[in-house]
Amino acid sequence: MFGIVRPCTHRLTDGLKTEWMAHLCGLCLALRADHGQFARVVTNYDGLIVSVLTEAQTGVTAAGRRTAGPCALRAMRTAPVARGEGARLAAAVSLVLASAKVRDHVADRDGLLARRPAAAAARRVARSWDKAGARTGRALGFDTAVLVDAVDRQTGIEALAGPGTSLLTVTEPTETATAAAFAHTAVLAGRPGNAEPLAEAGRLFGRLAHLLDAVEDQTADAEKGAWNPLTATGTSREEARRLADDALHGIRLALKDAEFADDRLAHVLLAHELRTSVDRAFGTTTCAHGAPGAGQGPGYGQGQGPVPGNPYAGGAPGPYQPYGGGGNPYGGGPGGPGGAGGPGGPGGLPPQFGGGAPQAPKPRGFLAGCAMFTWLFCTCQICCAKEYEGPWSRKKREGCCRDCDCDPGCGNCDCCCPCDGC
Repeated sequence: MFGIVRPCTHRLTDGLKTEWMAHLCGLCLALRADHGQFARVVTNYDGLIVSVLTEAQTGVTAAGRRTAGPCALRAMRTAPVARGEGARLAAAVSLVLASAKVRDHVADRDGLLARRPAAAAARRVARSWDKAGARTGRALGFDTAVLVDAVDRQTGIEALAGPGTSLLTVTEPTETATAAAFAHTAVLAGRPGNAEPLAEAGRLFGRLAHLLDAVEDQTADAEKGAWNPLTATGTSREEARRLADDALHGIRLALKDAEFADDRLAHVLLAHELRTSVDRAFGTTTCAHGAPGAGQGPGYGQGQGPVPGNPYAGGAPGPYQPYGGGGNPYGGGPGGPGGAGGPGGPGGLPPQFGGGAPQAPKPRGFLAGCAMFTWLFCTCQICCAKEYEGPWSRKKREGCCRDCDCDPGCGNCDCCCPCDGC
């Protein structure tokens, strides 16, 4: 799963979580229906925005929803899912986006793709996704050639870019591709007057996607010698942040110029969650849930230390580190089973070694723990459950964003969209 708009479901109130999941599952099922099971791996957070925008202009209709059967990613529950032209367009765009990502990894010789046989296989997969996306696009009156052309032009632009080259020259192909996809939602919705403002919103969204990807990958790219837009053009992170903030402002203005039947979810994703994505990439978030985990720098690996508000900073155990930091259950520190005040018997022994407290559940092995972690992660229990059992330790833990301290509402836009009047 990839994409820059990754909303914390704790913030999606007033039924918006159900709507967001409907579009996410609708995208996944549209990929399966049109292109087979394997195509579902290209499901991504950004592609579903195309589906969201289409429905925001038409409004929710009975024909636009169906009840999907149980799915492991929904904890084996049924759910209403989006269907129709918006979901199919999102599927076509997602296939081409995924194809571009595969080509990028091949060009960077990442991991196994450094080997020729793996790289050749990846190229074949990328070509098949391009063709599949084109088939669906033609059925919807959308020419995906503009997306494929943008992917092809990107390589040449990057080869010519150097110190002094405008960063916007590098982001232009992505901007053009997303502008075309966003504008076509107006055609599908029967609102041609929205095509121009949505094209502008799409252009700026594409710029943001490229910028944030470059910011988050800059350190990793430098370590492995891969090409990065910021490094290649000599653009500072301050300038990148200025461009990102300008794009955010422009997207909000463009959305105000479009007419919607129900834009609540689109507004939350493109006005509020995009701001959170920018803060997360640049390491300026103040949301306890949005902050990277202990030991992670801003922007998921920028190596600049923990972000203020991190609930797991300072060694507190988190859901991904059952024995992490000062929370080591056998670490001998104060409050631990092996130290003074622990629940064990004399000498601080844990229960399984003769202490008087009830015996704790036996920890799972590595493979069993990995399987349980996958289940907990896919069913969102690690994120939002009131309480769950640690995958390896089997200790009781709380979902990491259950008590997220960010504002879950969207009623007062002045608090999170200053000066924009959205």
